Amino acid sequence: MTVFKTSLRNFLAHRGRMALSAVAVLLSVAFVSGTLVFTDTMNTTFDKLFAATSADVTVSPKADDENDQGNGNGNGRPDTLPAAALRTVEKAAGARSVEGAVDSQGVTVVDSGDKNVGSTSGAPTIAGNWTRNDLRSMKITSGHAPRGPTEVMIDADTAKKHGLKLGDELRAITATGDLTAGISGIATFTVTNPGATILFFDTGTAQRALLGATGRFSHLNVTAEPGVSPTELKREVTAALGSDLGPYSIQTRQERADENRSEVGSFLDVMKYAMLGFAGIAFLVGIFLIVNTFSMLVAQRTREIGLMRALGSSRRQVNRSVLLEAVLLGIFGSLTGVAAGVGIAVGLMKVMSAVGMELSVDDLTVRWTTPVVGIVLGVVVTVLAAYVPARRAGKVSPMAALRDAGTPADGRAGRLRAVAGLLLTGLGAAALLMAARADKAGEGSLALGAGVVLTLLGFVVVGPMLAAGVVRVLGVVVLRMFGPVGRMAERNALRNPRRTGATGAALMIGLALVACLAVVGSSMVASATDELDRSVGADFIVEAAGPQPIVPQAVAALAGAPDLTHVTHYKWVEAKLTAPDGTTSTTGLSATDETYLQDLRRETVAGDLPAAYGKDAMSVGEGYAKKHGVEVGDTLTAAFAGGRTAELRVAAITSDDTAIDQGALYTNITTVERYIPAERMPGDLMILAAAADGQEKQAYEGVKAALAAYPQYTVRNQTDYKQNLQDQIGQLLNIVYGLLALAIIVAVLGVVNTLALSVVERTREIGLLRAIGLSRRQLRRMIRLESVVIALFGALLGLGLGMGWGTAAQKLLALEGLGVLEIPWPTILTVFVASAFVGLFAALVPAFRAGRMNVLNAIATE
Repeated sequence: MTVFKTSLRNFLAHRGRMALSAVAVLLSVAFVSGTLVFTDTMNTTFDKLFAATSADVTVSPKADDENDQGNGNGNGRPDTLPAAALRTVEKAAGARSVEGAVDSQGVTVVDSGDKNVGSTSGAPTIAGNWTRNDLRSMKITSGHAPRGPTEVMIDADTAKKHGLKLGDELRAITATGDLTAGISGIATFTVTNPGATILFFDTGTAQRALLGATGRFSHLNVTAEPGVSPTELKREVTAALGSDLGPYSIQTRQERADENRSEVGSFLDVMKYAMLGFAGIAFLVGIFLIVNTFSMLVAQRTREIGLMRALGSSRRQVNRSVLLEAVLLGIFGSLTGVAAGVGIAVGLMKVMSAVGMELSVDDLTVRWTTPVVGIVLGVVVTVLAAYVPARRAGKVSPMAALRDAGTPADGRAGRLRAVAGLLLTGLGAAALLMAARADKAGEGSLALGAGVVLTLLGFVVVGPMLAAGVVRVLGVVVLRMFGPVGRMAERNALRNPRRTGATGAALMIGLALVACLAVVGSSMVASATDELDRSVGADFIVEAAGPQPIVPQAVAALAGAPDLTHVTHYKWVEAKLTAPDGTTSTTGLSATDETYLQDLRRETVAGDLPAAYGKDAMSVGEGYAKKHGVEVGDTLTAAFAGGRTAELRVAAITSDDTAIDQGALYTNITTVERYIPAERMPGDLMILAAAADGQEKQAYEGVKAALAAYPQYTVRNQTDYKQNLQDQIGQLLNIVYGLLALAIIVAVLGVVNTLALSVVERTREIGLLRAIGLSRRQLRRMIRLESVVIALFGALLGLGLGMGWGTAAQKLLALEGLGVLEIPWPTILTVFVASAFVGLFAALVPAFRAGRMNVLNAIATE
């Protein structure tokens, strides 16, 4: 009990000094808790939606294979089942009612001004027919359900977002043609709509527009009689259908919801673990802050601890006292962090709503595991970080009561630490070199991971030794121009290299990741740009924003564009290939026009690539050929999804030394058309075009004008394509930098805390400096310069380490086509300069407090 009282008294006595460490724990726990609450809320939202939209039993077409999820083999039309199946299911015992439902996600909706009013958040745009099952999750709040081909109903969220009202005209662009209809009704979700755009037609119109035929349905919704469970109903429906009318997927409400949840869950898991990874980085940085805080507090309380030992306190009691302070810090920071995490989750929900994914606060989900995980994690990390300082406190002898506080560290321990740090760094550098020279991506990835971890640990351990040298160099470059004040700032930073090394290491981690990602991102852009210049001969590329193929009417419009010498259609056709060695694999063939050879220049290692566009011919990639022992002249058996089986002769083997279409298997579209029926033929995933000589500008405007009525497709020339690639990578890096900002904020808190405690530690010294003539302004400048040099030390280590990681990663990724290394010097220099401003900012409060000290009281301090 005495130990607890002592710990509590010390904790409250130093509450100001503990505050910043508590903030570091708070931020890290808040990010973890916020991530868990946010993803749990999204899971709750989707669970409610899927439960509300699923019938007691759903009958749908079974996919042809595991890669076909009912998407009609890529032709933009969903797989269907015949109306005869409905009549059969109606006879099943226990079936109260059966409805035929039509739905398709291969739809784009535009208003009268050809503006896309579909979802922009990644959620789908779904069109279908209005059924009784939809009443489980929606209700008509304005107008009425559609009654004919000229009427359509839309969901209220989309209507509000785009200012649509009853009577407004919408055009639905589908794989079977365009359909124009006026809004007859608006339906409001009774559960949260995560951002999907929903359109409803009458059944006949939906069948013709979305499926291309009447008498077909996407699936059947079966409602059970009272007292009949979904499992029993599924058994009866299965027995009624048998196998006469084709293969079906028959699912209960729970099975259907679980399937939908698993599809969304994989995306949510990636998001959750990525965000938790950044929270882990923040925790790692926070450890340095906590270690520094307790190390300095123990050093400042050396005489106090010595007196405790002289009065009879054992080593265990002293150790336990410091650890109890850490527990109190961890509990306080974790509790406030969990509360802040809920606020972060709500903020993330608002951000998602702003970009189109609606999440209701009513679905906010805080599971009991979230605060438990947050508190346990915060306390454990804090106690582990404080363990070494606590052991150091326990080793203080009673004789320390007769010495000044802050006894310097043992020199032998420093030498051992330096040797260990150099050894770890050397091993890490060797691993990075192995990764850069690896021949296989798998082996190289392991070496890269090991190299990153070892060099990071090495730099952390060897930091104090590096601080002594690097700070002196920075002092010459940065501090000496400030005269005696600059030299004092340099000596203060050098006074305790271990403390300077630990403070700089916290900033080093975040900046190392920033530099690494900057190098990889710039190299990706440079490599892709180089590859485009070397390989792409097409002037224009037309692509869809999502996975759906380009609709035939847009293809026809593009064919009429002026000033084009040729248009190349690119289709991706799924097939099961049987190689001469007898192995079978499901893969995709790139079925294109022969003009693709002009649009994409590919190196051939064997055979003749134009011959691959002859009758029943194809090419394979170098990797596939080596793996399966394929040579030019061999015959592969291709069983096309939705079609017949063909015997295709290998006419060429292409090099895999490319980032575009690496390992692609090519064949002519006319070859594929002989084996796949027209109704199952995949649509164009991409269209390439070439302009007549000297007509590039006119042709570009002509292509964009031809596709103006189809805003879901993007027309780019090579300059646009390069800029788009750069923008996409830039946006991704900005998101990552934003998440890494948490770790950098914690590192800045570490600088603030180190300086604040350092000022307290040097109170008497500061008073003497003021007494002999140092002005308040000079004192504040000295502390600011000390902060700047610590921040620049951390930045130099971090940026240097990150560039090493990034270079090794690029050399490894060169195996996948990332062949150009580019160091983004403007970004690196900007971050380095920004680090100086970070140091200035971190020193504002400590410098201000130091300047306000009473000189006489400071001199009298022991």
